[in-house]
Amino acid sequence: MNSWELRERAAAMGVAVSYWDWQGHEVTVPDETLAAIVAALGDAPPGLQPGPPPEFAAPGAAAPVPRRRAWGFTVQLYSLRSRDSWGHGDLRDLAELAAWSARDLGAGFVLINPLHAAEPLPPVTPSPYLPMSRRWVSPLYLRLEDIPEYETLGHSERAVLAALAQPLRAASGTAALIDRDAVWTAKRAALEILRKVPLSPPRQASLDSFRVRQGQALDDWATWCAIAEVHGPDFRRWPSLLRDPRSAEAYVLRSSLAGRVAFHVWVQWLVASQVAAAQAAARASGMDIGIVHDLAVGAHPGGADAWAGQDVIADEMSVGAPPDEFNQRGQDWGLPPWHPGRLAARGYQPLADLIGATATAGGGLRIDHVMGLTRLWWVPPGVSPAEGSYVRYDADATLGVLAAVASRAGVVAIGEDLGTVEPWVREALAARGVLGTSVLWFEREWDGTPRPPSHWRSACLATVSTHDMAPAAAFLTGSQLTDRAELGLLTRPESDERAEADKALGTWLDALVREGLLPPETWPDADAFTAALYGYLAKTPALLIGVSLAEAAGERRAQNMPGTVTEYPNWLLPLCGPDGQPVLLEDLPGSDRVRVVAGAASGA
Repeated sequence: MNSWELRERAAAMGVAVSYWDWQGHEVTVPDETLAAIVAALGDAPPGLQPGPPPEFAAPGAAAPVPRRRAWGFTVQLYSLRSRDSWGHGDLRDLAELAAWSARDLGAGFVLINPLHAAEPLPPVTPSPYLPMSRRWVSPLYLRLEDIPEYETLGHSERAVLAALAQPLRAASGTAALIDRDAVWTAKRAALEILRKVPLSPPRQASLDSFRVRQGQALDDWATWCAIAEVHGPDFRRWPSLLRDPRSAEAYVLRSSLAGRVAFHVWVQWLVASQVAAAQAAARASGMDIGIVHDLAVGAHPGGADAWAGQDVIADEMSVGAPPDEFNQRGQDWGLPPWHPGRLAARGYQPLADLIGATATAGGGLRIDHVMGLTRLWWVPPGVSPAEGSYVRYDADATLGVLAAVASRAGVVAIGEDLGTVEPWVREALAARGVLGTSVLWFEREWDGTPRPPSHWRSACLATVSTHDMAPAAAFLTGSQLTDRAELGLLTRPESDERAEADKALGTWLDALVREGLLPPETWPDADAFTAALYGYLAKTPALLIGVSLAEAAGERRAQNMPGTVTEYPNWLLPLCGPDGQPVLLEDLPGSDRVRVVAGAASGA
């Protein structure tokens, strides 16, 4: 077909033939991109025509709105170690952080990174946003000593577990990068020992009930893990007859690997218990909401979700984002998207099941890149992220599913609506009770000046930054720009970028002075600047205020630097203070720095 016919066909299938970029310019999508996406969509129904809502999505369903304003820490849980955790933050650490922040500081929630499941054997992918499955939880977050069967171990077995834990606990006292492979190697060895302990009749009944409740989805996950232990964690490289989860060969292998399948079922049962215990501890300490879990935008293209869900994904494509102010080359996240037509043909049940698994884990859920429920940036193979295009989904159906599942679970829903967002999306989310996300650095008026607190929206989670941005202290010193320049992430001369950054910083300092949060004509230190920014958030009508634990502790480094892979230690940084020394869970109650920031966010 010629270019005109291609563009007509693409538009009819819900593929954008042009779009408006972050600078307000219209960008024409290349024909090569459109041809690849149209081919990937194939002849399946596009899934864009309004139809009857899924049977579980009651008309008018809305997520419950928080009963009162609340603030809470946002934390990359793996980075928060304690003296008892094995070199990696775990679910007991989460429970204790929630209990302490609620009891002593008045926090109403803790928002954590996705706890999604990774590979069953090392090496373990560092990014919590590139999991093998979004439905299941990584056992890296288990506290081994909290497993009831630990109490029945003999002296020799306990000695083995202590020996496994010792070097990892020692590493927690250093600023060394988090070694997930070492942590999982040790925890896996400990779990193999604990697995040999017979369960009491009530415990066995609980495990059996768990497996029945979770059904085929759990069996698929455990089977994928068992096969991955033999053939590797990318099912696309398995023997061809095993790539279909419903093939006769796959069923035969399920049977021959029944012991390993049962092991991975057992592990998920253990994790689910500790996830529930963390939420119970949060609520018992006075939190209205408790733990807010994060749902990533996708999963690894060779992982368990992709293996079991081949009928609802477009495996030829990758999800990403167009260029924006902080990621000027665009982003390719390496995640396959939902196929809109196939998802619609399944009545959106896979989406409901996925959201439901996250919603029932705590008191709230955050949907990463929530706009992806209405349109996603698809990147064909072999092209740069900047050359992708948007593909639409039936927003009434997808947002209806989100609202219905959150309503049924009784949890607060937060959508990360940052970046390029169509204005109607925020209105549609708000109508369904889904809070948005407002980041201080992005909240500006049309002339680029900071948006006054009274002009912010109320139906949102307000934060200073995100895990993809440097902490506030780095904006004050300019190191956030220096780091990006050294990594080759700028598309303009550094001098131009720095002049613009300095101008923006100046406008924020003026705004903080104007609001009485900083003294005039005085250059603040990093701690005062950070506290003032959170004091600014407290002046907005935002229903929820998220306080980055890293910023509160004085951290200078970003957890993730979009656009890099091995050039930067993404997702490997332990929680540290401004001196680069580790900050452990036990250090937090005595930290004046943390208390001052928490007080500022609470409006105290």
